[in-house]
Amino acid sequence: MTIAFELQGQQFVALNGGPGFPFTNAVSLVVNCESQEEIDHYRERPAADGGEQIQCGWLKDKFGMPWQIVPRQVWDWLRGDDPARVQRV
Repeated sequence: MTIAFELQGQQFVALNGGPGFPFTNAVSLVVNCESQEEIDHYRERPAADGGEQIQCGWLKDKFGMPWQIVPRQVWDWLRGDDPARVQRV
């Protein structure tokens, strides 16, 4: 069974693979945030609803789906030309 849905203008199709195909960290949804307040909002809500906060912006929602809640700039930091800074990020 599949379902199509849209999140913030992006189209997705999800497939129910059954219990033989659980969620893993190999696939996660990413929320790029503009402010610390936005990061806090997206990290706190799933945890309060039965999810679990993990380190470095990761969390799992109540269904076990991994999410990464990050500042929008993190991708620039990871592609930067300063190897020491990239390593710290």
